[in-house]
Amino acid sequence: MSSPMNPAAATPGGRSGRRRVLHLVTGGFSGATQVAVDLCRAALRSERIEPILVLRRKRHTDERRVQALRDEGLTVFVVPGWSHLATIWALRRLCRELRPAVLLAHGFPEHLLGRWAGLWAGVPHLLQVEHNSRERYTRWRLWQARWLARRSARLVGVSEGVRQRLLQLGMPEALCEAIPNGIALERFADAGARPFAEREPGLVMSARFARQKDHPTLIRALGLLKSRGLRPTLQLAGAGKAGYRRAAEALVRELGLDGQVRFLGHYGQVPQLLMSQQICVLATHWEGMPLALVEGMAAGCACVASAVPGVEGLLEPEVTGLLVPEGDAAALADALERLLRDPALAARLGAAARARALAEHGLALMERRYEALLLSL
Repeated sequence: MSSPMNPAAATPGGRSGRRRVLHLVTGGFSGATQVAVDLCRAALRSERIEPILVLRRKRHTDERRVQALRDEGLTVFVVPGWSHLATIWALRRLCRELRPAVLLAHGFPEHLLGRWAGLWAGVPHLLQVEHNSRERYTRWRLWQARWLARRSARLVGVSEGVRQRLLQLGMPEALCEAIPNGIALERFADAGARPFAEREPGLVMSARFARQKDHPTLIRALGLLKSRGLRPTLQLAGAGKAGYRRAAEALVRELGLDGQVRFLGHYGQVPQLLMSQQICVLATHWEGMPLALVEGMAAGCACVASAVPGVEGLLEPEVTGLLVPEGDAAALADALERLLRDPALAARLGAAARARALAEHGLALMERRYEALLLSL
């Protein structure tokens, strides 16, 4: 484990009567990591919750980003990730030292590992936070999830689609609830001052390169648009696995799209990028509740996304965006062509998407819902 512990901070229940809450999440800095980080940041300002962030080390865990979180004032530990048993053992020891009142285990398989460790360490309240609608549950892992669910205080889905998926997996309905993800809306405060017509009619997809995301379908759709006389730029923001990025780069070269596609890697100015473009795209195979798409909505972009659980409950077809079948390059090209050839439609969808994001998907609302849940236990 990294980051030495302060023994004075290990009093039961937290300092000054604050309830100590431990978040376990992947150290891969995924969307689940962002939610856990946002909740910990919010708790720093709270008089009732003392947050602790525990990251499960991945091969690509960025130590600079870990240190940046500590520099913000967050208490951050990193536990081994090379085996499930190593994670459980290290987290169990950490829980026995820190004695949190609540343990939130985010994502898969972290929600299994975290709850096993919390159970053996005697943590009073265990919570699962499910961030995706499609996970690789073997029969053994599903048995564990159901067994641990009966010993958990609550199972949270990050969208109604994810909550429904938990019920389909046989989790107790009385314990399952949905708390939709939120974003820091203030980062998009300038969107209203950037008229849609003055933005570049280009495309942005902000997503890490991974099995879950469907960059190839978007690139093939761009190739189809080229054959129809449309050559919009496509900017791909996100890091991820090198093998998936190399495959995407090879497909771009194969289709002769080198001059249209930019691979930005990890990009620190995504709000500004989105607010400079007209269209936000999320081609994906499955989701929980994609923060990247919420950001596109808040930026006032016309949004196009794959019709998968998590996305379907977020975008309202023909009102706040367009949905296309998963993996269908032709359908995606058709939707993008509609927006590129009909700027008035694109502007109307973008304005409606921004209004919906401002009303329903703010970070402050998500934080209040989690705090109310934690304090109710």
